Amino acid sequence: MSKKRDNYFIICIFFTIFLMGCTNKDSKDFNLNQVTRIDIEVVKSDENYEEAVMITDEATVSALRKAFKQIKWEPNVIPKMARKEDVKATLFFKYDENMPERLFEYQIWFNQSNDTATIISNNIKEGYGTLDKENKLTLENIFLNK
Repeated sequence: MSKKRDNYFIICIFFTIFLMGCTNKDSKDFNLNQVTRIDIEVVKSDENYEEAVMITDEATVSALRKAFKQIKWEPNVIPKMARKEDVKATLFFKYDENMPERLFEYQIWFNQSNDTATIISNNIKEGYGTLDKENKLTLENIFLNK
């Protein structure tokens, strides 16, 4: 009887290990604490991008992490925007020291009429998002006053 129970236990352990090995690491939500760098490109009046600016200092990246955590996301929404974005931001996520960084792009519009920001992400888990006045001002101050 004990040998039969041991066999079931061993089978359960192998099955658990097998399932752990088959899980997709991309299926978990990425963590904004893993952002190591942010590149921004401001849109000029002629709708071309200025030269990209790299943000790497920890205090600024930390402030941006906090603001991005406040975005209210609506996945599977595809909005049509009347004008080109104000800023394109590329966030660099470092998941594993042995793997290259993952990049996600964000198109950001600063709405002066209601003091909010509209964000479109190329991450399908996010999609379309909005940001309140306080956090919009954080992004705007950092991105436009670099």
